[in-house]
Amino acid sequence: MRSIILWAIVSYLIGSFPTGYVVTKLFHKDESGKRDGLDIRSIGSGAIGATNVGRAMGPVWSWFTAIVDMLKGAFALLLAAHIAEPESQQTIMALAGFAVVLGHIFPVWLKFKGGKGVATSYGTILFIWPYYSFAVVLLCAAIWYIIRGTTRYVSLASMVSLSASALFLAMLGAPGVFIMLSAGLSALVIFSHRENIVRLMNGTENKFKG
Repeated sequence: MRSIILWAIVSYLIGSFPTGYVVTKLFHKDESGKRDGLDIRSIGSGAIGATNVGRAMGPVWSWFTAIVDMLKGAFALLLAAHIAEPESQQTIMALAGFAVVLGHIFPVWLKFKGGKGVATSYGTILFIWPYYSFAVVLLCAAIWYIIRGTTRYVSLASMVSLSASALFLAMLGAPGVFIMLSAGLSALVIFSHRENIVRLMNGTENKFKG
């Protein structure tokens, strides 16, 4: 029980690193070219994820934020895989994966108001069950691009594509605990997009420009 609690706390803290917040605080520049310490929570959706960073700083920093957020999930998962006892490895990995995304969405450093959890979820799923999970992420990415391309809604593409991950894992015969993790992450991400869902229903959701 102690090891389970420890892994949950460690993974949560890894996920709590506020990448987008740190990036804009350190590197955002005003119109004169001077760094102004922008708080990413004060613009756009108010989230600290890659999409909102892109609104403030452009695609390069958006991709940088997304990659670092994915690496958070991968790091927590791989750390758990290498240190956990063999008989409890899958359970500990699933717990670490859920906790790291929980930390990203509800970071203790920012009064529990963080990002949407999409990139960190994909970083977790990517390494949960090599090499099959690599294929799952590629399939989900294809769904993401199709939906975003046809609807121009990043939020809708993120929710639908991530929700498909549990189905793909099940089709490939993944361990049940990994399927449950994927379903849990999908539920977390949908919950974090609850305001987006309201805007989608009202037709007021922001569309992707690019």
